Amino acid sequence: MDSKTRSVRLAGPLLLAALSLGAVAQAQSTRTVNIGLGYIPNVQFTPFYVADKLGYFKAEGLNVKYQHGYISELMPLLLQGKLDFVVGDPEDAIFANVQGAGVKYVMAVYQKVPVTVFSLPGKKISSVADLKGKTVGIPGPFGSSYFALGALLDSGKLSESDIKLASIGFTQLDAVRSGKVDAAVGYINNEVVQLAASGVKADTLDVTTAYPMVGVGLMTLQKTLSADIAKKVVRAVQRGLKFTVASPAQAFKVAQPVFGAGGGGLDVLRASVPLIQSPVTAASGLGYSDPAAWSKAIAYLQKSGKVPASFKATDFYSNALISKTLK
Repeated sequence: MDSKTRSVRLAGPLLLAALSLGAVAQAQSTRTVNIGLGYIPNVQFTPFYVADKLGYFKAEGLNVKYQHGYISELMPLLLQGKLDFVVGDPEDAIFANVQGAGVKYVMAVYQKVPVTVFSLPGKKISSVADLKGKTVGIPGPFGSSYFALGALLDSGKLSESDIKLASIGFTQLDAVRSGKVDAAVGYINNEVVQLAASGVKADTLDVTTAYPMVGVGLMTLQKTLSADIAKKVVRAVQRGLKFTVASPAQAFKVAQPVFGAGGGGLDVLRASVPLIQSPVTAASGLGYSDPAAWSKAIAYLQKSGKVPASFKATDFYSNALISKTLK
């Protein structure tokens, strides 16, 4: 056997060995990140599904796994280290901190709380004062919807005792349509959109002046903030947000196989896109939390006795992971 033939024969096994070692190295360099997304697969989580489907997580050396569930189920898993991040209302991070858990809200998916108080035109509810004596449906005494309603009532010199508050779970649309409640605390990018699609223009009360808080966002443990994985996850989700804002129809097409026909339509996603952007994000990057919004909202929560005066807004959120020049 001449030296050329021997080299050819050896090249095959050596090449296979090199490829195998490369595959092992790649597998070892890819880390799985577990993210809890609220409720069930839904169109509202399109930026997250897009970040996965278009390879934004893979570009960061991450393999993402999503777990859906109520925040009351997901938050304990975050605290136990079984989830790396969760998506929820800013109040979820606030009250976890108040109770001594080191949770930080690190990325605002929505720049303002998408909550509204909606009713059918026949109820003639066009101001906060019109809520007095009315039955108002709410998912429950928790989250942004509950605190936004409290701030709205307070702005009109009313309190919970001036209305009949009904915990109805996430059945707001059916409860309003059936007359079970006079009005309900829902979402401008969900129930209001669905009513419009059926030919009904709902009456709505804006809550954002009374409660100028950011909306749903990404949160993690305080100790994770300094880890490299945190910046990678936020960067991948930022890219998902950017793609969704630039092309809602294309983003919907990419994400729909995840949430299916029952998970919401393109009209809901289109109504959500304006919530993702603001003058603040134009200046500081998608996902940036408006410090003024946090300060005003925390001031209300402290005034109402929900948050001790010893806390300051920056105890609950951080903008350290947000990229201002996302590519």
